[in-house]
Amino acid sequence: MTTTLQLVLLLLASAVLVIALFRALNLPPVLGYLLVGAMIGPHAGNLLPDSDGTRQLAAFGVVFLMFTIGLEFSLARLTSMKRIVFGLGLAQVLASAAAILSVAWLLGLPWQGALALGGALAMSSTAVASKLLVERSELDSAHGSQIMGVLLFQDIAVVPLLILLPALAGATGSLAGALGTAALKAAAVLTVVLFFGQGLMRAWFTVVARRKSTELFMLNVLLITLGLSYLTELAGLSLALGAFLAGMLISETEYRFEVEQDIKPFRDVLLGLFFITIGMFLDPGLIASHFLAVVAVLTGLLALKLAIAAGLARLFGAAPGEALRTGLWLCAGGEFGFVLLELVIGQGLVGSAEAQVVLAALVLSLLVSPLLIHFSDRIVMRLIASEWLLRSLALTQVAARSIASDKHAILCGYGRTGQHLARFLEKENVSYVALDLDPERVREAATAGDTVAYGDAARRETLIAAGLHRADVVVVTSNDPQLALRVLHHVRELRPGLPVVVRAAEDSDVERFAAAGAAEVVPEALESSVMLATHALALLGVPMHRVIKRLREMREQRYVLLRGFFHGATDSSDQLSDAQQPRLHSVVLTAGARAIGCRLGALALEDAGASVSAIRRRGIRGVDCGPETLLQAGDVVVVLGVPSAVVAAEERLLGGRSGA
Repeated sequence: MTTTLQLVLLLLASAVLVIALFRALNLPPVLGYLLVGAMIGPHAGNLLPDSDGTRQLAAFGVVFLMFTIGLEFSLARLTSMKRIVFGLGLAQVLASAAAILSVAWLLGLPWQGALALGGALAMSSTAVASKLLVERSELDSAHGSQIMGVLLFQDIAVVPLLILLPALAGATGSLAGALGTAALKAAAVLTVVLFFGQGLMRAWFTVVARRKSTELFMLNVLLITLGLSYLTELAGLSLALGAFLAGMLISETEYRFEVEQDIKPFRDVLLGLFFITIGMFLDPGLIASHFLAVVAVLTGLLALKLAIAAGLARLFGAAPGEALRTGLWLCAGGEFGFVLLELVIGQGLVGSAEAQVVLAALVLSLLVSPLLIHFSDRIVMRLIASEWLLRSLALTQVAARSIASDKHAILCGYGRTGQHLARFLEKENVSYVALDLDPERVREAATAGDTVAYGDAARRETLIAAGLHRADVVVVTSNDPQLALRVLHHVRELRPGLPVVVRAAEDSDVERFAAAGAAEVVPEALESSVMLATHALALLGVPMHRVIKRLREMREQRYVLLRGFFHGATDSSDQLSDAQQPRLHSVVLTAGARAIGCRLGALALEDAGASVSAIRRRGIRGVDCGPETLLQAGDVVVVLGVPSAVVAAEERLLGGRSGA
């Protein structure tokens, strides 16, 4: 007999191995979780029991996911999305349910069973789509807003469907009465939560935060999330809807970001368990015996929902490419579909054979969904001719912004950090081209005269259009580590000698960015601590010149490019002319350079009045700069000195080919 501990170890070992494999293959981990469930579930390996306890625990994964999604949606934002939620979302559910009802009825099912299947199969996967939207940083994109609006309405639509299905089987009295009761319950709960919950939530979190206890704060987050989910379930609503409302209320407070970090571990672990339990539904024997029927239902479901979602999105004003992406994200079945389908089977609205075929097709649609999403860009580019034109126009706009720039900086991201950096560059008369994916921010900044264009800095062609081959530096101001790694990869491929400065939100990213070829990595935690220390020393009465000295020492120890820069520096240096000011200059040792194969000390750069601040080698940052350092082709030597000394050092490094 398998013990609970053995089951947990089996679950963890299977998940770790499969997810590691899928990460290595650059495939969505959701697909791996589903396959784990299929392999160890009751229909295949029979290693994981299909029990109510397992499903209940897995359901909490969706609860915490909906809670974190709620944190991203303020009440003002939800109000601004009402056209998508109650327009596109309502139309998608009604049209999909009606189309599936018609097909099922024509195939011989009674209208009650056909209506029940229509409601169950009209749902899409909130868990898969919302998780992948966050992972792919597409939550704020045009198709991302449409997808989330439709998914939110689907979550709301589950409530009347849970009342409707038993009524269809005669389990309750009047159908109209049952739906009316559900509507009254939903209206009462939503009114109380949305109109009175915000003030109570802020006041209560303030009381808890004043106790300055991390443990208490965590317990309070769990209490709010699960407590509100329980209350909505008591009122006849879904657990997930209650969790979403809890997250949306907390998003209106100043505690949103701390709450998001506290809840993330629970969400990821339990959501993985949820996907595994979904995979347990898969019955390989049933698929083999009814293969053609399952494939027909799967193909018909995907094609029908894709056409409906894409067509409606187009009617609501989406561009062809955005409409097709919306359809690809929404065409598969969803986790609430399993809940409704179980109710359909329990009420006897559909025969067991038909229900098992639909169930298998629904599971397979979830298996296919991450793949459709993963390759959605390629599908859109292949099928939508205008997408190439739109992409070309976007690149043309980027190129138009950068065409007059030479020896400029490319800023990857134009949020607050990017805008502050742009102001510094403007004061030094240094031109820049900024790239950002927020269309509203780009529009407002461009209107104000900033050199910013809409474009994805992670794309090779966008960087080229921004003038990568003419630029002097690339700065990644976004705190997205995947964006930074992709930018570093493209720069190393296109211009290995071009320095890239990267912002690191987490200390764990510093070494990763350095290994990827960043010229310098600026860790936010270090800079915050440095400034806190300098202000604290000043307020403690330490003389200002000693405070500045400590500041210089701390930064000098951390940043390779600044090493040696502050030696002997005094405030009087501010009075020197530009020709007397030391500066950094990068020299790329291309083929034929005199310094290739030479020891650094043999070049006697000090005699020219210059020193070497750093040496960058492909994939390595901060090569030791001792006299015995052997220079290689492709090295980037960062020279420090006044302009005349820098010119002399560059001549010694490049010169003519040595006469050896």
